[in-house]
Amino acid sequence: MDLSNLKPAKGSVKDNMRKGRGAGSGHGGTSTRGHKGAKSRSGYSRKIGFEGGQMPLQRVVPKSGFKNRNRIEFKAVNLETLQLLADKGITTIDIDVLVEAGVVSRKHKVKILGGGEISAKLAVKAHAFSKSAKEAIEKLEGSTEIA
Repeated sequence: MDLSNLKPAKGSVKDNMRKGRGAGSGHGGTSTRGHKGAKSRSGYSRKIGFEGGQMPLQRVVPKSGFKNRNRIEFKAVNLETLQLLADKGITTIDIDVLVEAGVVSRKHKVKILGGGEISAKLAVKAHAFSKSAKEAIEKLEGSTEIA
């Protein structure tokens, strides 16, 4: 066997269907499109979601709820995460420290939540604080500042 006698496996290569090339081809005349109607015409393309004239599903299913365009999404960081950073010897925690630690991305707004325990006096700077988190930090004579 060499390069001059290589062939694809039997049945793996099909000839293209040559439509509209006369009656002898078996695909002449209507070119396998049937007779008349939109689907037989050139340039036909069905609209997305079209169901043959039946009321489409996206119009049948009602809209519900409300999506506030102006909502501000926060990335939640719990007190237990701040405590882990404090255990490493960090006393001032701001967005840069959280980004460096891999807790949040720079594009996120950060909200400190009251999940977990905290035992270190910390100076925390974030975009928002929950009431319980603020109380827990300030109870240990730490400070909270909104960035």
